[in-house]
Amino acid sequence: MERLHAWVALSCIEGIGERRLKALVEIFGTPEEVLRASRSSLKASGKLSDSLVERIVEFDQLRLVERHVEAMRRHHVQLITSIDSDYPESLGQLSDSPPLLYVRGQIRPQDRLAVALVGSRRATAYGKLMAQKLATGLAKAGVTVVSGMARGIDTVAHRSALQAGGRTIAVLGCGVDIVYPPENRTLMAGIIESGAVISEFPMGTEPLPGNFPARNRVISGLSLGVVAVEAGKTSGVFSTARWAAEQGRDVFAVPGNASSTMSIGTNILIRQGAKLTTDVEDIFEELGIRPPGKEEVRPGLSHEEEKVLNVLDSAPRHVDQIAGKVDLPVSHVLSVLLSLEMKEMVVQLPGKLFVRREG
Repeated sequence: MERLHAWVALSCIEGIGERRLKALVEIFGTPEEVLRASRSSLKASGKLSDSLVERIVEFDQLRLVERHVEAMRRHHVQLITSIDSDYPESLGQLSDSPPLLYVRGQIRPQDRLAVALVGSRRATAYGKLMAQKLATGLAKAGVTVVSGMARGIDTVAHRSALQAGGRTIAVLGCGVDIVYPPENRTLMAGIIESGAVISEFPMGTEPLPGNFPARNRVISGLSLGVVAVEAGKTSGVFSTARWAAEQGRDVFAVPGNASSTMSIGTNILIRQGAKLTTDVEDIFEELGIRPPGKEEVRPGLSHEEEKVLNVLDSAPRHVDQIAGKVDLPVSHVLSVLLSLEMKEMVVQLPGKLFVRREG
C-alpha cells in the first residue's frame, strides 16, 4: 500500500482518532507499518482497545480509500502529514496538532509570518471596515492573513488580503472539496491561487458544528497572534482566543461601541487582557514586525544586508522565516547573516535562530 493510501486508510478506521493515529505512527514509524503490524504488536502499543486492534488488522475497505484518493486527485489536494518536512512548523510544535492536513493551494515558508483575523458571521459595517483595514495593512506588510472563510469578518479578511496582493490561508471545518458557505466559491478559488485552503477533515466531510472548535485551534496554531475583530457575547471567537492563549499566541481585540451587541465579545476580551487594537501598527509593535517603508538605513551595508537586518529584532527568528520574509534563498540569507554577524550586528543562536544585536 502506498504512503498516501496508508494515511487515508488509517484516517478512515472508525474510532482511531487523531491522537491515536499520531501515537501509532510514532511507535511503528510509518502508516504502512501500522497497517502491517500484528495483533500482538498493536496490543503491546498500549494505545488500542481489542476492538480497535481488530478493525486495524481486518481493514479491507480499499474501495473507500481509493475513492478518497481519487477525490484528492480530482481537486488537486495535497496531503501533508505531521512527519513531513513541509508540515507547518508552528503547528508541529503543538501537542494537539492534527496528524493530517488536506491542502489546496500552497503553504510557503513565508506563511510562518501569519496573523489570524476572526470575527462574527453577522458583521456590522464597522466590523467589516476594521477587518478590511487590518487585513490590507497586514497583507501589504507581507504578513499572511489566516481566517476560517466563514461569512462576515472572515470573508472580508480573506478578500481584503487578496485585493492587497497578499497571501491568505483559509482553515475549514469541513473537507476542502466542499465550499462553505456556498456563496464563497469565487473567494475560495482566489485563496487557492494566492495562498491555501486547508483542513484536517477528510474529503467529503460536511461542515458539522462539532468540527469548528477543532478548526479554531488550527487557525490560532498557524498564527503568531489572533485578532478578534468583532464578536457577540457567545461568539465562536472566544474558542479561537482560548486556543491562542493556550498555545502561547498573542490575543488582540478591536474595541467597539459599548451599546453594540457585536462588540460585546471583543470588549470582554480586552477586559480579560487581550491587547487593544485599532490599527496594524498595534500588531506590528507587539509582534516585532517591521512593515515596508519603515526600514532603518545604515551606511556601509549592502541592500540585502539592510533587508535582512530590518526583519530582525530581539525575538529569535529561524533562517527559513527570515528567507521567506525577504524573499531570498535560504543559502543566500545564511551568507548575508554571516556577514552581519562579522559586523557584530547579528547574533546566531542554536537551531539556526538569529537575533539583532542591541546597542
